[in-house]
Amino acid sequence: MLADAPAASDPNAWPLPSPIISTLPPVAPFVADLLPEALRDYVMDVAERQQSAPDFVAVSALCGLAAVIGNKIRIQPKQNDDGWIIVPNLWGAIVGRPSAMKSPAMQAALGPLYALQDDARKQWEEDCRDLAASEGLSGLDAKDAKKRAERAYKAGDRDEAKRILREANGGDTDEPPCPRLIVNDATVEKTGELLNENPNGLLLIRDELPGFLAKMESEDFATDRAFYLEAFNGDGRFTYDRIGRGTVHIENCTLSLIGGVQPSRIAPIVRGAVSGAKNDGLIQRLQMTVWPDDRAHWQWVDRHSKPLARQTFEDVFRRMRDIPRAEDGRPSVVYFTAGAQALFREWMEEIQTEARAGKLSTTMESHILKMPKTVASLALIFQLVENGVSAVGEEATARALDWADYLRSHADRLYAAGDVMTEDGARVIIARRRLLPEPFTVRHVHQRAWTGLTDRDAVASAIETLIGTHHCREQTNPKTAAGGRPTASYVWNPALTVES
Repeated sequence: MLADAPAASDPNAWPLPSPIISTLPPVAPFVADLLPEALRDYVMDVAERQQSAPDFVAVSALCGLAAVIGNKIRIQPKQNDDGWIIVPNLWGAIVGRPSAMKSPAMQAALGPLYALQDDARKQWEEDCRDLAASEGLSGLDAKDAKKRAERAYKAGDRDEAKRILREANGGDTDEPPCPRLIVNDATVEKTGELLNENPNGLLLIRDELPGFLAKMESEDFATDRAFYLEAFNGDGRFTYDRIGRGTVHIENCTLSLIGGVQPSRIAPIVRGAVSGAKNDGLIQRLQMTVWPDDRAHWQWVDRHSKPLARQTFEDVFRRMRDIPRAEDGRPSVVYFTAGAQALFREWMEEIQTEARAGKLSTTMESHILKMPKTVASLALIFQLVENGVSAVGEEATARALDWADYLRSHADRLYAAGDVMTEDGARVIIARRRLLPEPFTVRHVHQRAWTGLTDRDAVASAIETLIGTHHCREQTNPKTAAGGRPTASYVWNPALTVES
């Protein structure tokens, strides 16, 4: 509650505190037409049965499909400029409160991907058994070859002895690596080895994405961060040198990514990017981030999944797996049709103009300038799902551009989270100000380690908000007797009573 304000003639009069109101920007709702028909029914079916947001299922499914397609087929957005060729890997995050059904949505959407990996592993195990049997026979052949080589050597024919041994040793084979599509929690070194063993690419799945992002914030993992920044493009190379492992060269850093995150845990990371503390573009690479509103209504749904919808959905993943590489083993490259090219070009001109107008934050500007890769990737994925390997047409491109509008609204919400966190921190300080001395300092608040106020930058930002809304005022303390520099402290607006 507010006490009577001082008279206006008082030179030390305080303005009345203004309310601290924070709301996240609205987001575009997910509509089924954003997906090709082959994916649409199952995604909406899962969302209904789980009572989860369809956004979560759709984004997880698309990131999974991107990983299956990998780098075996790419899109060249310009007809003549072969310096810009895009690998359709995707990075996404699904943002929601703890009970928003993020993990079940991901599991349902990625079920076909796990099934493909299981099938590949079973085939590998069978191949390894066949290989072991073949090596057993080779062992018998090797004994016979050794005897024949000895006879040739004793007969004075050294060259024949060498030829016999070379042929025998030529049959030796190492066990092939177990194929993978998914990685969860591996070091950069191990991820690099897995990428070399699976050159089409992998999907990194993190049920709790903040753990991964927080690790990337640490200076101890600067090399890891550099690797993942490179892996976003999908066609980069990376070399690292480690004692014990030696030098490992990764020919294709093709990595898709999907993970879940709670709003309270993504906000500090976003604030670091917005403030410039960690603005090297990592958070902006999470282009497929969705933060939908909570479901307004919940109902009990207890039924089996729709068999045809599920079968059609799973068939899409198998078809993407079975897309062959070009005859020379290199990735295939497709182009936009003339009509699709015009749509993509018009959109590109719009966003490039907006990004260079100087009206956007540096964070959003960086995000927008990374969107062409995502939109072109989505257009290619939609074309492959609907029509197979062919020039990317207008329907697939228009759908991808609809995704651009949809995702842009969610990006607006994501980057607003940093401001909302600051405002929430300011409200926490107001509510608990009786626990602080007066005057108080940044250090006093920081020592309390209240939620959202665990680092000094967050505390300083919250106090700036309090000053701007006239809840408190800065006063500069004189130098100490020892000559130390003055420290800033803050006093509360007298209009705030102890009881409020």
